[in-house]
Amino acid sequence: MKGVLRLVVLSGVVAGLPASTFAQAGGGNVALKKRAVQEIESQSAALIDLSDQVWRFAETALKETKSAKVLADYADQEGFRVTRAVAGLPTAFVAEFGSGRPVIGIMGEYDALPGISQKAQPTREALVDGAPGHGCGHNMFGAASLGAAVAIKRLIAAGSVKGTIKFFGTPAEEDVGGKIYMARDGVFRGVDVMLAWHPETRTRADLASSQAVVDLSVEFTGKSAHAAADPWNGRSALDGAEAFTHGVNMLREHVRPTVRMHYVMSGGDVPNVVPEHARVWLWVRDQSRDGVETVLARVRQIAEGAAQIAGVQSKIVVQGGDYELLINQTGARLLDRNLRWIGPVTYTESEQTFARALQKSAGVPEKGVDATVQPLEGQEPEGGSTDVGDVSWLVPTLHLSVTTAPLGVPWHAWTVVAAGGMSIGHKGLLYAAKTLSATVVDLMTDSAAREAVQAEFVKQTEGFTYKAYVPEGPPPSR
Repeated sequence: MKGVLRLVVLSGVVAGLPASTFAQAGGGNVALKKRAVQEIESQSAALIDLSDQVWRFAETALKETKSAKVLADYADQEGFRVTRAVAGLPTAFVAEFGSGRPVIGIMGEYDALPGISQKAQPTREALVDGAPGHGCGHNMFGAASLGAAVAIKRLIAAGSVKGTIKFFGTPAEEDVGGKIYMARDGVFRGVDVMLAWHPETRTRADLASSQAVVDLSVEFTGKSAHAAADPWNGRSALDGAEAFTHGVNMLREHVRPTVRMHYVMSGGDVPNVVPEHARVWLWVRDQSRDGVETVLARVRQIAEGAAQIAGVQSKIVVQGGDYELLINQTGARLLDRNLRWIGPVTYTESEQTFARALQKSAGVPEKGVDATVQPLEGQEPEGGSTDVGDVSWLVPTLHLSVTTAPLGVPWHAWTVVAAGGMSIGHKGLLYAAKTLSATVVDLMTDSAAREAVQAEFVKQTEGFTYKAYVPEGPPPSR
């Protein structure tokens, strides 16, 4: 298409141009992108401080009061119009600046995970015993994304670019999925293109999708009785739950290799009382929502059969769930172009020593931090799920991963907490912010590039109607 740079990544050559030459050229409005990067550098101390504050707060889903406030306050101080407690979520907010189109959005997260508090050191030691920790790097996610939005805001304020920049503070990704409630309530309506990133052990523009997931509460209700004196008068809800999980485990043989099912179970208080109530909390994943729905139909049948076996009642409540990420290839190539323009992060020998010590503590190969930008081709599908997936079916969404932890260390674990509280994580968040801001400059100044991203999205979603995997009303309390 005339005016649009069509990128094909083949053996280090982009559209027939040597990768080194292209990186030097930069593509797009290089002068404005350099200014955006400079605005990130001018904020570097503030963004690292924001990230470290959220790292120390380590607040779990729907409890991110301090984390949301410190980020929203930073946006407010920068002159954004800030709307707090959106979509019935006390810790969700939207910060916007500018007017008119294009409207470009950037999302940020800030919830932690329970029980993995850790000091910023390569040996296991909790910062606060039993407390949460940022084992998925969301402290960096929120700070970097907001920093990118601020950089663009400053360009708009200077009259260098035109349009509206919106930052979406999205809570509870690790639990109920705040973006799903925001999507359901139309918070993302009117955005032309959305951007997001995620901490990782490798850097790349994401061209592989995530998994769709449904979150189920499977409840069983029976009749209590004395477990020794008159058990025949009881109907054990726990028997129903156990029969159900047995059925789920038998189902594993008869699902596609991409399916994942995992659960926890509770029921009863003491052994000498037949349990009247029991519950299985089950997640079902597959590479698409259609695949999840196929497995869900079987799970419903298993719950009914288990209830009949135990002589109890069963009830399935869909508590939430995510769509798979809808990949926008045009947007991924735009991100990849800017990753290569900025170039890889450089790590000091002390940082590599820290990384290898962390890997040694985790019992994985001591390879240090990977500084390379991964190619677009050959990416493997993600094993996890994200509520970014829901947004991607409503707005064309560009997603990248950035190194913030050493290769091979366990995720959702203390190892990621440790790296995210020191310079390895800090460098990753600044790198992500620079890439996001440079890409927003492209989207705001090159209408042909933006329209190509949107055209691919329109074609992908033709005939699609979004239906959130959450019930009406506010999210469940935790």
